[in-house]
Amino acid sequence: MTLLAVPSDAPGGFDADISGHFGHCDAFSLFRIDNGTVVETAVLPALPHDNCLAPVRQLAERGVTAIVAYGMGARPLNGFLASGIQPFHAVEHRKVGEVVDAFLSQQLPAFSQDHTCAHHAEGEDCHH
Repeated sequence: MTLLAVPSDAPGGFDADISGHFGHCDAFSLFRIDNGTVVETAVLPALPHDNCLAPVRQLAERGVTAIVAYGMGARPLNGFLASGIQPFHAVEHRKVGEVVDAFLSQQLPAFSQDHTCAHHAEGEDCHH
């Protein structure tokens, strides 16, 4: 069983746009996946971005096991990995539904340090 989170623009869900930066998204669209099929969906409103690890904690407490995003800094990437949440890169997908389909068909690369925002530490937003 996988619980996939996708940072989304409001209102979230399958038809929403993927948020450009997970830490400043409106919501997380959640998809419970069992045997390669989405069996449950939910929308989790994002908490205020008081620090880079707040969204990591929020998703870990909810039981998320994977996240798909465009950009994040090294600190949250390491936080996800330490929490047992595997980050994947959204590549060229723009809609939540597209990225869920790509995840189900195992077409998304694991997020790596190469995908992180080098300027993130300076407080600038990262829009990929």
